[in-house]
Amino acid sequence: MQESNTSHLLRVVERSTFLRRRLLAVAAAVLALLLVLLLPPYINVSRYQRRVAGNIGAALGRAVHFDSITLNLLPIPGFTLENFVVEEDPAFGSEPILRAGEVRVNIRLRSLWTRQVEFSRIVLTDPSVNLVHLCNGRWNIESLFLQASRSNAAPTAQTYSGPSPRFPYIEASNARLNFKLDQIKTPISLTDADFALWLPQPHQWRLRVESHPVRTDSSPADSGTLRLEATLGSASGAPVSSLAQVPIDLRGDWKQIQLGGLSRLLLARDAGLRGELTLAFHILGTLGQSDITTNISLDNARRDDFVPPQPLSVVVSCSSHVQNTFHTFNNVECHWPTSGPGAITFTANLPEIRQPHNVSAALSIPSLPAETFFDWLAVATPHPPTGFAGQGTLSANLFWGTEQQTQENVQPTLTGEMKFSGESLDLAALGPKPIPLGDLLLRGTPPPPATSRRPRSGVQTPAAPATSFDLAPISLPLGGKQSAILEGRFDSDGYTLHLIGSALPARLLALGDAVPQLGDGLRPLLEPTNPLGSNDDPKSTASESSAQPIRFDLTAARPWGGSQIWHQTAAPPPTHPHHRTTR
Repeated sequence: MQESNTSHLLRVVERSTFLRRRLLAVAAAVLALLLVLLLPPYINVSRYQRRVAGNIGAALGRAVHFDSITLNLLPIPGFTLENFVVEEDPAFGSEPILRAGEVRVNIRLRSLWTRQVEFSRIVLTDPSVNLVHLCNGRWNIESLFLQASRSNAAPTAQTYSGPSPRFPYIEASNARLNFKLDQIKTPISLTDADFALWLPQPHQWRLRVESHPVRTDSSPADSGTLRLEATLGSASGAPVSSLAQVPIDLRGDWKQIQLGGLSRLLLARDAGLRGELTLAFHILGTLGQSDITTNISLDNARRDDFVPPQPLSVVVSCSSHVQNTFHTFNNVECHWPTSGPGAITFTANLPEIRQPHNVSAALSIPSLPAETFFDWLAVATPHPPTGFAGQGTLSANLFWGTEQQTQENVQPTLTGEMKFSGESLDLAALGPKPIPLGDLLLRGTPPPPATSRRPRSGVQTPAAPATSFDLAPISLPLGGKQSAILEGRFDSDGYTLHLIGSALPARLLALGDAVPQLGDGLRPLLEPTNPLGSNDDPKSTASESSAQPIRFDLTAARPWGGSQIWHQTAAPPPTHPHHRTTR
């Protein structure tokens, strides 16, 4: 009986002890929560504002200031900085390099029990960054990156602290990146950007950006989404003395680019193109010297004023060797199709991106089916030619540049030739069988060499004429005793055509209808009211008088983007023999 009373008393004591401990734990938790909620307003951290700004400025090598600093204990201890500003190096201008409405800094909890306080995450809200590039090749972020590369920071994801502080995970939302050339801010910016930067290994940074390119001086347009993911630096920790020596491995893509939006982004106007463009690229090497590979995909390309039977869709692969911190592009080479024989090849060299007039380029078309070429014309114009059989091939070798790029006032020229082989006319009005045309040749004619004589003072030297392309004479059997001859000239302003010979009017009109580029404006010249279309019977029309060939000498002129006008070629003025005078 006595033993049972003793055991009962022990159980009561144990229950009361457990209940007391539980109540103490709950009280401690409540007290801690009250301290977290009530204590921060009474902790004055503003007196550390100048010290915090000085420490951040010393780490960045730039002056830093902010309006206020507050302490946060929940959900993670840290600080919040309001209106955070990083000043610019005076050599790059007076506008701050970084401005953020709010910066939140989280502290690693374990570091609170050590002598070295570490930050786990830095979050910037609505930051605006100015990226400045000077004409001497320097960037305003160069000193920041070099200073960061020399610091001995531990990887961001390292579990335990060590001798070196762990690099924080830096992220930004709704950021804006502006580009400045010297002191001039360009109209192109990256907006709505999400940014992340961390250190996976010592001396190696990982960067991730997703943004929308926009132009600030034109109406908004859909220019797609740009994504970048890069590794900067080397895990070996090799020291670098300049930005050009920093290793880079960057992969990115630019998707859902509407051609109308792209033209607004680059040209500040809608170029009248529709379709979607996608770019995928890879940069490997260093910031000073690297290799770039690119895949370009164009889908459903067309003009906006008409819908072609089959929009244009192509995939092009390009590569280039880049030097001088992305200022020099050598050995640019693009192929379409990306594999197989007979691919169209484009090559170029750009010694200095800030001097695009010094570019040299070449286009090689070994053998493009005429049917493919006419399909492209159907995308470019609502009235593609329909009078060709489409069984020939197009070959071309075109060159752009100048051999005297070091001289002043020397303009680059376009030279080379294009040739259609095996093409023929296939029109019912010309007969049941296609009519072979032979080789259709378009050959470039370089401008005359500039005179070496110096101009007189105050006299403006005229610019050298642009390169023109001459269409070799084409024989057109149109029912006359002799075939009609077509020739022409094309230049940067437009083109002229010259048609001479004899033809049945009905056949000439049928050819003009089947090839609108030739027939535009031709029909009015064959009306009965026009001397070219009249005959003995004033009531007859050109179609009724088609049995009687007519002779003509016609010239057409058309500026690019304008209308084509045919007229009878004026007879050259008579030449008079020179009379020898006697004294």
